[in-house]
Amino acid sequence: MKKFTEKEIEKNLEQFEGWEYVDGAIETSFEFKNFKEAFSVMTRIAFECEAQEHHPDWQNVYNTLNIRLNTHDADGVTEKDFKLAQSIEEIIESD
Repeated sequence: MKKFTEKEIEKNLEQFEGWEYVDGAIETSFEFKNFKEAFSVMTRIAFECEAQEHHPDWQNVYNTLNIRLNTHDADGVTEKDFKLAQSIEEIIESD
């Protein structure tokens, strides 16, 4: 998979509110009502990650979920990351 240039990454990020390019990955954070809601959404995201065979670096503290995406095989951000970011956004919006 082709690694995107910084310019390509910034262009793709225009369609994602709250996501930014930081140190070789795209990342965002979500805040939920409580831990149970955060964990529920994380579970739904986890199933989608398995389906896409692409897994985020993420961290959950109580009601906050931080997600960081890059493609390790390409050593950077690829189309695969934006596809998963789109799926994550759809899960968040459906909640």
